[in-house]
Amino acid sequence: MPDISPDRIEEAAASLRAVTAGGTPIAPLRDTLGTNDPTTAYAIQEANTRHWLSNGRRLVGRKIGATSRAVQTMLGLDQPDYGMLFADMAFTDGEEIPFDRLHQPKVEGEVAFALKDDLDGEGLTIADVIHAIDYALPAIEVVGSRIKDWNIKILDTIADNASADLFVLGTRPVALADFDPVLCGMVIERRGEPVSTGAGIACLGNPLTATLWLARKMVAVGRPLKKGDIVLSGALGPLAPVTKGDSIELRINGLGSVRAHFG
Repeated sequence: MPDISPDRIEEAAASLRAVTAGGTPIAPLRDTLGTNDPTTAYAIQEANTRHWLSNGRRLVGRKIGATSRAVQTMLGLDQPDYGMLFADMAFTDGEEIPFDRLHQPKVEGEVAFALKDDLDGEGLTIADVIHAIDYALPAIEVVGSRIKDWNIKILDTIADNASADLFVLGTRPVALADFDPVLCGMVIERRGEPVSTGAGIACLGNPLTATLWLARKMVAVGRPLKKGDIVLSGALGPLAPVTKGDSIELRINGLGSVRAHFG
């Protein structure tokens, strides 16, 4: 594995920030750096996390990516990945999303969990996760890539904050006991036409299992989930591309619906 210097880590992080600020998508970082190593990828992501926090962005949660076996195979992963959620990435049901903020956008439907307790202990169990969840919401994640033409592998997507752009939350909280996170069906419609379907079981078999993976991983890397955090637990179906002017509606059985308008 190539030994990537701290200076090159910072350079790679800065190149992603430049695209976020309005620059042109860049060539795959795995080619620029000569490695596809996840440890390097997370070092780049963490460099940008530190940068954004020091510049006033507020961390409000995490996202889980690559929760389907097909996506893991495509990226060369043997487990999911994670990214950071900042307050300025959050949109409300029906709020117009400025299209110029996005980077080759696609959408996916997810179950979002809001936490009422910290998940910061060692040896976390599924019971700890269930106890810590306050409520669930339907969520549209708008994923994006600062890598040209979505030409990504494991290093590219992880370094790029797990290909996160924005997310849209529903406004009707639902208790865990009031819906089935495994069997809940999902459909995304674009202007009334279905573009993606799926179910909770597509997300590592259970969105709660995915959340347990994330909680343990966050403890291990020193950024544990805290009371008030939002967890985007992973896609329930395939990604769907969007274009300027699109209206997207997500419906999840038992959770209700949420809409996104791309202005």
